[in-house]
Amino acid sequence: MPTFARKRISDVVADRIREHILANDLKIGDRLPTEHQFADRLGVSRLAVREATKSLEFVGLVEASPRRGLTVGQFDLERVTPFLRLHPAIREATPAQLLDTRIVIETGGLPYTIQRMRENPAIRAELDAIVAQFRKEKTVAGWIELDVAFHRSLLEASGLAPLVAFNDLLQVFFLRFRESVKCVEWQEVIESHQRIIDALADGTLDEACTVLRNHIDSHRQRMEAAS
Repeated sequence: MPTFARKRISDVVADRIREHILANDLKIGDRLPTEHQFADRLGVSRLAVREATKSLEFVGLVEASPRRGLTVGQFDLERVTPFLRLHPAIREATPAQLLDTRIVIETGGLPYTIQRMRENPAIRAELDAIVAQFRKEKTVAGWIELDVAFHRSLLEASGLAPLVAFNDLLQVFFLRFRESVKCVEWQEVIESHQRIIDALADGTLDEACTVLRNHIDSHRQRMEAAS
């Protein structure tokens, strides 16, 4: 039997299952070996495998059903994010660090968004639709939700899925600094969003980056004013 030092056996088994998915380039819905087969391959008990698959089911990476057995599932970032907020790199990050990280991620996607917007007019239509919803919304909760949706859609438009995932983790900003968000001049937010869209549609990358950077930086200014 393999020696599993310092880590629980079920954690090591979970690692091996993830490695199996990656090594075999398995997609969502593809079948995995049975718990019995994993137990035999790894030289561990079926109980250890069951604990590992349950932990992977929780994050959506594995699905279990009586008919199909174990299959590859869709990773559920929303389930994981609350726990990642406890990570020291995020938990101990200053507001300035979070803002700067957002600026790097979001402006970094804009060159790709411009290119894809040229090829697909539907991208601008989707972003314009969010701004139109913004103009009709009357509540702070609604504005916050639409602001998150706009920035996520802007990153999705880049076609760079990892950027979207990283940005999702940074939504902790809206939880930790809710008071700053409440003080936003929402009409200015709406107009900033529209200027970003217009600059991207015109292909003026520098202008789009400047407007987006100033838009995100407005949180910093409000927090400094309040301190």
